[in-house]
Amino acid sequence: MPKRGYHHGNLRQALIDAALKLIELRGPMGFTLSEAAKQAGVTPAAVYRHFDGREDLIAEAARQGYEIFADLMDFAYQSGQPSALKAFEATGRAYLAFARKHPGHYIAMFESGISVNRTPELATAANRANGVLEKAAEDLSQHIPEDKRPPATMFSAHIWAMSHGVVELFARNSPGRASPFPPDDLLETGIGIYLRGLGLVDGDS
Repeated sequence: MPKRGYHHGNLRQALIDAALKLIELRGPMGFTLSEAAKQAGVTPAAVYRHFDGREDLIAEAARQGYEIFADLMDFAYQSGQPSALKAFEATGRAYLAFARKHPGHYIAMFESGISVNRTPELATAANRANGVLEKAAEDLSQHIPEDKRPPATMFSAHIWAMSHGVVELFARNSPGRASPFPPDDLLETGIGIYLRGLGLVDGDS
């Protein structure tokens, strides 16, 4: 008797959604294509109509994650306008919000070992997300004297690294590790210290 549940014009997305659940539960290498197919309610052979293997499936999950991430970052950036400082701080907070709300995508993007250059589409999506933070950094860096101004790519990379570190160490329930303070507070104060070091906020802010 044929399986029911999908009129599979959308089998591809059903498989991605199934993979995201499995990635969140078991990690990017903790499931098989057969398990993803079973979760989606189809036969394993059906997977190969859309994906050559598990890494291709994870790469597409990562691509979709970067698209969501870029939209969220852009919304945060726009919501902080016209203040360059508020726009920049909002993009830092958006990173933490994304990791909490989309853990499967986050893991596929940053913990799967899949290169962002695996496909042109994945590279484009990743570059768009990076570009939002770089734009926010570039806007804010205009308030720093030119001879003391770091490159916008370095500026944004520092904040990206700080945000990623807070997420990995304290916002994703790392075994045996308890956050000494709420992750949001750690990130906000860390960004504040960094911006004070650049002279962008005064010592009492």
